[in-house]
Amino acid sequence: MRRRSLFFFSCAFAIGVLAAAPKRKVIIDQDAFGPGGPNLQPILMVLQAQDIEVLGITVESGDGWQKENVAHTLRLLELIGRTDVPVVAGATYPLLNSEDETRRWEKLYGKLAYKGAWTDVWPDSNTMNRARYHAADVVPPLAEGEPTTKPLAETAAAFLVRKVREFPGEITILAMGPFTNLALAARLDDGFAAHARELVFMGGAFNPDSSHADEFSLQFIHNPRVEFNSRWDPEASKMMLHAGWRKITAVPTDASVNTKLTAALARRAGAGDSAVARYFAAYAGVGFPLWDEVAAAVFLDPAIAKETTRLAMDIVIDHGATYGATLSWPAGGGPGLGEPDVTVVRTVDVPRLEALFVELLQRP
Repeated sequence: MRRRSLFFFSCAFAIGVLAAAPKRKVIIDQDAFGPGGPNLQPILMVLQAQDIEVLGITVESGDGWQKENVAHTLRLLELIGRTDVPVVAGATYPLLNSEDETRRWEKLYGKLAYKGAWTDVWPDSNTMNRARYHAADVVPPLAEGEPTTKPLAETAAAFLVRKVREFPGEITILAMGPFTNLALAARLDDGFAAHARELVFMGGAFNPDSSHADEFSLQFIHNPRVEFNSRWDPEASKMMLHAGWRKITAVPTDASVNTKLTAALARRAGAGDSAVARYFAAYAGVGFPLWDEVAAAVFLDPAIAKETTRLAMDIVIDHGATYGATLSWPAGGGPGLGEPDVTVVRTVDVPRLEALFVELLQRP
């Protein structure tokens, strides 16, 4: 009887400890182009994690324009019953790069395979489709319906600075779009990055496995170190890296080349009866690699990172042929100009990634 009492006491104590454990705090910074697809699906993953507190979602342009991305994010939160999470509008344009400069660059160095919101002609070789080109201030009718809620009356940079000062050393910044908001926050407050717990970002390209590359990675095979998030705003990418973070984890395209949201995986993830599962089932980005989902998964479960490397990392900001490309050296082996040593995720445990994806999206 005494053993049984001790057993139940131990279980109750363990459950109490787990229940009392504080949730990890995160701010999601994302070019939330939608509906659904690889930009909003990782937001669903993080929102569904029971040990995570999402303090806010800051939104910039990238795959789509900021105003449209904000609308998709607000509507997502309405449809899944999470309007408690604030949405904060951020940068519409890169710091220096522009659509006109990109067109001039292409005349000198050749066509970019993908230009995000500036993509006016979709390649015939691509089997996936995307929304039509439009101006930055246009928000086309949303397939999922128009949001009735509004973003906070605050800039993304100010929100980021305010929150890391409110919770020093506690907040992870999970950046899955271009890095303009983070660069602006770093300039607004020199201590911004140092007050965060860590930065986990999706960006950069080191040496993707071209033998298993998806159709998107193959478009960059002749420029293997070009990646969209860094190329959209190279100056912001460099500023973000040099901001003085305690810890940086980079999830480049290398980590996603063997991933894909197949129809079978989408059926499994969307099989639940919750609002999240219904949203996903309606707007899943079937056929796309799991780019940002990999970054979200590495944050949620670091063991998903199967192979990692410590490298010094930087971004090219010379406005020549390699503008926006990734630079790297062995850890500590860079030129000593402020480039940080980062943990680079090279490969991931795909079955574990897919299992986590399904579990989170099916969760009530």
